[in-house]
Amino acid sequence: MKPIAIFRHATHEGPGYLAGFLDARQLPWQLIAIDAGDAVPHSASAYAGLVFMGGPMSVNDDLPWIAPVLALIRDAVARDIPVLGHCLGGQLISKALGGTVSRNPVKEIGWGVASVSDNDIARDWFGDVQKFQAFHWHGETFTLPQGATHLLSSAHCANQAYAIGKHLALQCHVEMTAELISSWCEAGAEEVSSSKASPAVQPVEEMQRQMAAELAQLNGVADRLYSQWVNGLCAD
Repeated sequence: MKPIAIFRHATHEGPGYLAGFLDARQLPWQLIAIDAGDAVPHSASAYAGLVFMGGPMSVNDDLPWIAPVLALIRDAVARDIPVLGHCLGGQLISKALGGTVSRNPVKEIGWGVASVSDNDIARDWFGDVQKFQAFHWHGETFTLPQGATHLLSSAHCANQAYAIGKHLALQCHVEMTAELISSWCEAGAEEVSSSKASPAVQPVEEMQRQMAAELAQLNGVADRLYSQWVNGLCAD
């Protein structure tokens, strides 16, 4: 099988739980470290699937790699190669496919309930899960491109996930591990402190305390979503 390309846009926002999921199933993957200067491929044809992780930048920023990434996403969709996006990655998919990305009404950081939409496509992705504690860290939000099915929402962000066929875009973070959460809390402590007026921002100490109770369920949701996504991988 061709490898899955995983795009990292910031050093501390790697594939996390997804890496272990793929390794356990002996699914090959290749890290493309945009943050370290790796070039964006011109074509998706060399890959079984494309995954885009998060990052602190906006898809609306004037960065040299954004236009090539948007073109690559469109190329993958045209070739029926599955695309998966986490947070910034989900926003990149939206912009590539005709949606828009703009400021969310409030910054959302920490644990918060995400509710699964009541439709058949959502049940295909989430199974019997109706709600769960997702992990959030974003200040922007996406609209759904044409043809997308709404999958997930939270109290502070209406569009937390959508699917278009085999492609999945997430605003929340299901890829979290204990190590990722700890490193984000450390790196983002100043942002959390300066955003405490938002009703959707948790103190760092609360994020870490709640991790013990919520992470196992989040990993279970990730297992379900990633399993559905890899079913669509291109074998050739």
